[in-house]
Amino acid sequence: MDDKNRFSSLLLKWYESNARSLPWRGHSDPYAVWISEIMLQQTRVETVTPYFSRWMLSFPDIKALAASDEQHVLNVWEGLGYYSRARSILKAANVIVSQFGSELPRSREELQRLPGFGRYTAAAVASIAFGLDEVVLDGNVKRVLSRCFNLSEAIDTPIGEKQLWRLAEELLPSGKAGDYNQAVMDLGATICTPKSPTCAKCPAAQICKAKKLGLQSALPVVTEKKPIPHYIVTAAVMRRGDKVLIAQRPSKGLLGGLWEFLGGKVEEGESLEKALQREIKEELAAQIVVGGKLGVYKHAYTHFRVTLHAFFAEIAGGEPVALEVSELTWVEPGRLGEYPMGKIDRMISKDLDEKILNR
Repeated sequence: MDDKNRFSSLLLKWYESNARSLPWRGHSDPYAVWISEIMLQQTRVETVTPYFSRWMLSFPDIKALAASDEQHVLNVWEGLGYYSRARSILKAANVIVSQFGSELPRSREELQRLPGFGRYTAAAVASIAFGLDEVVLDGNVKRVLSRCFNLSEAIDTPIGEKQLWRLAEELLPSGKAGDYNQAVMDLGATICTPKSPTCAKCPAAQICKAKKLGLQSALPVVTEKKPIPHYIVTAAVMRRGDKVLIAQRPSKGLLGGLWEFLGGKVEEGESLEKALQREIKEELAAQIVVGGKLGVYKHAYTHFRVTLHAFFAEIAGGEPVALEVSELTWVEPGRLGEYPMGKIDRMISKDLDEKILNR
């Protein structure tokens, strides 16, 4: 038996007694597999588990999901990030109800035509939920294969990705794709980790070329990343009586459909206060008087980092008009939890609740 056949056999045997106990595993409903796979993309299992449970309570099946609205879906998803995924799930649910009798289609090709289903997600659902011989390739799988078979191509290049897909397809054991795919992902998540892999516990250690050559820390090869930009931004907590003003972002783009406190980036040479006044004028055609600072908030997105300075403010002239946002509304601070928000805006809303309502 060559190393490729041994690899699959070793992993399947290991998985029999080492598979992680996860709430979406062993589930009879393909819908649960779909939701878990979307949530798990670029997100740790420990983070996903409570969100998955909350989602299934809120939307127990595809019909219930399709009957909901985007704001409710975003509210339940809030905190997981990558909000376009939640919007795509809702779109896909409506397609499944209208075109497939409320049941997920059973082929990778049909699945891949649904909103939010790329090659990986379609293959994962097809193999895990329906037992089809489809191969998956996520970050964990790429790392495991790169190390075990000593792949020199960068995994984040077209050539490297093509090589990985070809190898993954060669390794796939017929009729056992679901367990095999989950075994490789589990191995990457628990043993063949990015840093300090525990090779002594690895079922494939005897055939791993990286271990044999001492290349674990050098693999997988990735292209050099550009420095992540850092932006200084401001936001205004505008008050009118016992309410504050929030705006809904356009449905497309970063944090689409979520609600926020208005503001924007500080330009070179601007003070925080001047930047905030300029941004509000551009976004609302209104003038403000900037008051005291509420707080400073930091967050890292996928491609950039921000430090946000939030100030209290009052409207000084002009009635706010939604020029660059979808909608404006004045809300009592105690009700801000009803509006889905990104992480920083939710931190602001919680601070506002603590400092204003509980003082």
